[in-house]
Amino acid sequence: MRYDGDMATFVATDRLTDLIAEELEDLTALRRDLHSHPELGYQEHRTSGIVQEQLERVGIAHVGGLAGGTGVLGHLPGRADRAIGLRADMDALPISERTGLPYASTRDGLMHACGHDGHTTILIGVSRVLARLSKEMELPRPVTLTFQPAEEGGGGGKRMVDDGCLDGSVIGPPVENMFGLHGWPQLTLGEVGTRPGPLLAAADTFEITIEGTGSHAAFPHLSADPIVAGSQLVSALQSVVSRNVGPLDSAVVSVTQFHSGTAHNIIPGRTTVSGTVRTLKPEVQATVRKRLAELADGIAASHGCAARFEYREGYPVTSNDHEMVNVFNTVARQTIDPEQVLDIEHPVMGGEDFSFYGQRVPACFFVVGLCPPDQESMPSLHQPTFDFNDDAIALGIELFCGLALRD
Repeated sequence: MRYDGDMATFVATDRLTDLIAEELEDLTALRRDLHSHPELGYQEHRTSGIVQEQLERVGIAHVGGLAGGTGVLGHLPGRADRAIGLRADMDALPISERTGLPYASTRDGLMHACGHDGHTTILIGVSRVLARLSKEMELPRPVTLTFQPAEEGGGGGKRMVDDGCLDGSVIGPPVENMFGLHGWPQLTLGEVGTRPGPLLAAADTFEITIEGTGSHAAFPHLSADPIVAGSQLVSALQSVVSRNVGPLDSAVVSVTQFHSGTAHNIIPGRTTVSGTVRTLKPEVQATVRKRLAELADGIAASHGCAARFEYREGYPVTSNDHEMVNVFNTVARQTIDPEQVLDIEHPVMGGEDFSFYGQRVPACFFVVGLCPPDQESMPSLHQPTFDFNDDAIALGIELFCGLALRD
């Protein structure tokens, strides 16, 4: 790690690599333990307990029980009057693991398929390293360690913000800026990347209930068939992006569920179609929402049915502050080979509730490569064969610490 700066920063960073190396074996074991014991959003009681035990062990003041009960906020003092916030998410997914690893999930139907076990481990590693450094020197700024629940659709980030994790009302001073990371299988181990402006999309959901008239399947002329209406609706929804959204804008409309019927010889009275909408601009979001409603009403009516349309706005766009991106890129290029610090060219249409922090304070979300250099690819996020690459733990810690220790 290479740094220019005052002597305190030089001393801190001169020891940083050694301190991380000393913690790495134990942190790897901890990450695998977390992987073996996944917990869904707002149920991360074991994980939250481990986080608090780890902070207690190194003498970091903290508050638990946040965001519905499992969120944890830690605080390390520093010279400045405002803090840097570092965030990790803790929840797992309702997926049955198929990795065959000796530390695979011990809980049926649950697994860490998005790498939150790695994110939590990295931030625990940061807490250990910075706690040790703080005994040798005064940190340049206070550090707020944010362990949040329920990123996977539960909006745990919003609840942490609502509980005061940024405004100084829970512990420590107000947070001046926020940084978060995500393991990224599409990048090679050792690479990192981000971009200013939108990095991840707004993630909304919709549900369309089509009410028709059921009948015996042998007498379809006596029905107003909601399955036929629903089937045509699924096809028609594919035209929203291709015909209503400008070709230089980005949007996704994905139908992910279609529910109807109870038996092979009954035309049901109801069909439910639901899915997700991803957009990067408010005006595109509004257009897509309007067209979904119009198509639902029109197609249902054309089949003698009626539609009930529900649209729920989810996570906002994860938009990176330009200055914070510059800060991250500067620290990253002083930490690793500058050629491995990548500019992400286009936003990704996945969603992230890190967006709620960025609505309140300047923030930067970045990705850390996971794919081993001797492989062309690895299982992707949310796949049952995914596992976080332990070799990325050290770099994640080093980047977070570098951001906290910068002048």
